[in-house]
Amino acid sequence: MRPLLSTLALLGLTLLAPLSACAQAVTPVRPNLVVLAYHDVRDDVGLDADRDPDATSTDHLVSHFEWLKENGYHIVSFDQVKDAAEGRGTLPPDAVLLTFDDSLESFYTRVYPLLKAYRYPALQAVVGSWMDLPDGKRMPYNGSDCDRSCFLTWDQVSEMQKSGLVEIASHSYALHQGTNGNPQGNQMPAAAYLQYDASTNRYETEAEYIARVRADLSKSADEIAAHTGVHPRAIAWPYGAYNRVGKNIAIGLGMGVTFSLGDAVPSLGTGGTIPRLLVSGNITANRLGWLIRHQTRVDPTRAVQVDLDYVYDPDPAQQDRNLSKLLDRIKRMHPSQVWLQAYADPDGDGVADAVYFANRHLPVRSDLFSRVSWQLRTRAGVRVYAWMPVLAFRFPDGKDLPSLAGEPKPGGDHFRLAPYDPKVRQMIGDVYEDLAMHTDEAGVLFSDDAYLRDTDQLGPWAKNSPAQNTQALIDFTLELTTRMKKWRPQLLTARNLFARPVLQPQAEAWTAQSLPAFIKAYDMTAIMAMPQLDQQSDRIKWYKNLVAKVLAQPGAEDRTLFEFATFNWRTKKRIEVGDINDRIRAVQAMGARHIGYYPDDFLHNHPDLESIRPFISASDYPYPEPAR
Repeated sequence: MRPLLSTLALLGLTLLAPLSACAQAVTPVRPNLVVLAYHDVRDDVGLDADRDPDATSTDHLVSHFEWLKENGYHIVSFDQVKDAAEGRGTLPPDAVLLTFDDSLESFYTRVYPLLKAYRYPALQAVVGSWMDLPDGKRMPYNGSDCDRSCFLTWDQVSEMQKSGLVEIASHSYALHQGTNGNPQGNQMPAAAYLQYDASTNRYETEAEYIARVRADLSKSADEIAAHTGVHPRAIAWPYGAYNRVGKNIAIGLGMGVTFSLGDAVPSLGTGGTIPRLLVSGNITANRLGWLIRHQTRVDPTRAVQVDLDYVYDPDPAQQDRNLSKLLDRIKRMHPSQVWLQAYADPDGDGVADAVYFANRHLPVRSDLFSRVSWQLRTRAGVRVYAWMPVLAFRFPDGKDLPSLAGEPKPGGDHFRLAPYDPKVRQMIGDVYEDLAMHTDEAGVLFSDDAYLRDTDQLGPWAKNSPAQNTQALIDFTLELTTRMKKWRPQLLTARNLFARPVLQPQAEAWTAQSLPAFIKAYDMTAIMAMPQLDQQSDRIKWYKNLVAKVLAQPGAEDRTLFEFATFNWRTKKRIEVGDINDRIRAVQAMGARHIGYYPDDFLHNHPDLESIRPFISASDYPYPEPAR
């Protein structure tokens, strides 16, 4: 267990998962641009359990087109979107861009005739290696066994491009596949992740990654230009996964507009990659309309914090058993987020002496974070955030680095490096960038060690006001975020906040923490709703007072999460699950939308799964599975 000050937070927008009553009550908002991402279109798409989860039936596609037309949406061309992004024009209200991925034959036989009938422009993103599949060779595709006939021919592509209705974009030449992304062999999107070579036990370097991606995208662009006479101006990243390094390569090759996947509302004119709403599950027109009109919603977050120290074991067989137990519990519980420890802290002092990912400055206890994060995402369907210290690091080669208060007394503050020192900033920044470079995460949680005492050795920050020190520490975390976003551009941010500065704003003077400043800086602020940390009485009244203080702050409702303790660090005893549930119920009744807890002891089923599930699950119906 973590000592006095450790806890966690999380953030964010959930995936398009089952929607709660709270989410459904959001007032519809019509974004000015919606980008839809389709794949295969077939006549025989089943209503349930189709072999291809991304396929749309022809009749449903027609109903989508009719719904868009009847509800006043304007189908726009790629040229219109590109001009608007570059400041040369504006889009009509309720603009929709249609995109189709994977160069499937059905785009020519089923979609293209509809585009001509409706006079709707669209974009098709082609995968060169699939279109070049040799005669007699087969490949798996979303539940099917495909040969060359599954895909468009270059003559068809050329014909559609010349019609003026279809923009041809790259979907890479051969990057639409998984690549070995860690020592355990998890398959990561090849365009966005460094390859791990098991024969040499090393990751490819940034230079090697750049050379590999540039060679592929160059081949894709050259092939499209050779067959159509037009160089592609856009790329749709395979699986929606990309990084800024790869994006710069695409821009340098003339593909200045890039598309990802995600339910965020597109923002044009900022040079960002444009997210697209994935059309999957053969949804009806009414369901598509709901998604479009609620694209700006903020779904309630349900977050569970997990100590990776509990998964790790020097015995690989036992480690696998631990991971299986975690995956089974999270899948059955179905929260929307897991806050996963990325650093090793077996002594429980909250300081990173080692980490669980490849990096340039700290020992690697085990290259484990990538595997567990990927398994949680792909098998349990949750978003994973890397939980990291901000200042609490002990670098083997950094014994001369300045600290804020030296070694702490037992049970006292964390050991914290001085954030104003250039070398400290560089080394911590290196570790954060290495985390993003070698792993998969949707967000980062800045832990509860990010505070400044008025008794600390503050160096050049000593003359600052409390508000200036709060902002200086925020600026440091945003600097770390910038370094991570080089590799994970869609990264979200969360940060722990003590309850004391919320209840007593003057506490900013000895914490450098402020709720208004945090709400402005981060996607989510995790309020540590743990009265035992401040030697306060653990009564419902305390929680209600905390919620009232938080919700009185403008913008707090959608950007604050209340995090509950499942362990009492004063008494060294577990907190009864009934008491946890009572407190969650009380803050929700006050208007709190986002809920989490720490720690989740999955090895010993605490909190009890069946008891906590109705309070922490993101499912509409968080009830036990039927007995078999």
